[in-house]
Amino acid sequence: MDRAIVRRVAALPRGPWDPALSWLTRAATKARLWMAVAAMLALRKGSPRRAAAHGLLALAVASAGVNLVFKTLLPRARPEPHHLPVHRFLHPQPTSSSLPSGHSASAVAFATGVGMVSPPLGLALAPVAAAVAYSRVHTGAHWPSDVALGSALGAGAALVTRSWWPRTEQPPSQEPATAPAPPLPRGRGLAVVVNPLSGEAQEDVRAALARLFPEAAVRELALGENVAAVAAALAQREGVRALGVWGGDGTVGPVAGACADAGLPLAVLPGGTFNHFARDVGALEPVDVGKAVEEGRALRCDLGRVLAVRGRGAEEQESAAVMLNTASVGMYPDFVRRRDRLLRRVPLLRKRGAAAVAALRTFAGAEPTRLDVDSAPHRLWTLYVGRGRYWPRDLAPLERPILDDGVLDIRSISADPPLARLRLVAALVTGTTSRSPVVATREARRVDVAARDGALVLAVDGELVAGVGRAALWTEPGALTVYSPLAPELAE
Repeated sequence: MDRAIVRRVAALPRGPWDPALSWLTRAATKARLWMAVAAMLALRKGSPRRAAAHGLLALAVASAGVNLVFKTLLPRARPEPHHLPVHRFLHPQPTSSSLPSGHSASAVAFATGVGMVSPPLGLALAPVAAAVAYSRVHTGAHWPSDVALGSALGAGAALVTRSWWPRTEQPPSQEPATAPAPPLPRGRGLAVVVNPLSGEAQEDVRAALARLFPEAAVRELALGENVAAVAAALAQREGVRALGVWGGDGTVGPVAGACADAGLPLAVLPGGTFNHFARDVGALEPVDVGKAVEEGRALRCDLGRVLAVRGRGAEEQESAAVMLNTASVGMYPDFVRRRDRLLRRVPLLRKRGAAAVAALRTFAGAEPTRLDVDSAPHRLWTLYVGRGRYWPRDLAPLERPILDDGVLDIRSISADPPLARLRLVAALVTGTTSRSPVVATREARRVDVAARDGALVLAVDGELVAGVGRAALWTEPGALTVYSPLAPELAE
């Protein structure tokens, strides 16, 4: 069959397609053609860039399988010069086994891998991949069955990698849950707690607050002063209808707890390093927050609570805290610090890439922690608890589009399964952490943790609580009202 097809190809008339196919087959050597296509696609963010990366991943798997495995197992002589016209015959001829065709495998793998992410781009590349595959027969480099097997292996490699590439999950879109809040023109009835150790210079804070809320009461914290106690006292002051806070998440949390206890709305002014909660409620610009407070536009949010018990027996001491964003045990705080440091130092590195590198560095030499989670014993590298569902649903959550879903987002990385560390590294490299047996995800309203050896260090919104013997974390649905620019404008 191979000889019959080659005879038909040899009988084709001479034409401009001969030099074109010769150029094409040489351009595809060592995947130069596909790397050039990937480079052009990578110039556009979003789907084209992801498609190029997936195409190169599939190509690499196909090329490795064909050249390292199948060509060794299936030695075969290539067509000889007398089989085709001399002007078509590829010179010099490759010296490796003819079976299967590596060019065909790479071409089909790249086009299929691109098509899995972007079907239109995959369809556009399909004729080029087919032309490359045919060019191997037209130039005498391969028998037709070599091309058929190579193409099948290329498609198979792309299918194998379909779950290796992290899918871009689109967070759900949902109308924000609005909540009633009093409009406070010029900040009348607003008491603002200011942490002067956060962020900008103290004078800038005073000036900004004077412009935004000229009639608000401003209370600056002294060094070592209890934020929760100050906020609770302000909430009881006559004429106070809402509390505001200028500071990072560690300062916002206690003030949010005081608001929830007193039934008052909260105004958040970002003054920390990352301001995760302020970002989620759309409060990154103080001017926008001021307008929302003046107009009485607010959202309903859940509130997380943490009760940590230190010491044992008669020496036990309870410590309560508010969890606005996340809590964790183990290596997760180190992972987050490394990821954010990489993003600052290498701006071109995407979030997923920074997360993968940071995770590899963090867990390469980490030792697991022995603890009970809801009374079940575990050996974990990390336990992560998010107040509300975060996206993407893998090891590196970044977004929280819904503020009142009423759940805790619980994720853990286990050291219990055989070869757990190797499995974790493989999942990080291939982008399959969400499907790895060492990574577990679930949702609950409450989770209880207890140390099995000594004590735990619990991180709550970036603040460390050391010496924890056991802790309970739960969510209070809809317990907090927050002034937010995301809330729709009120009808006249």
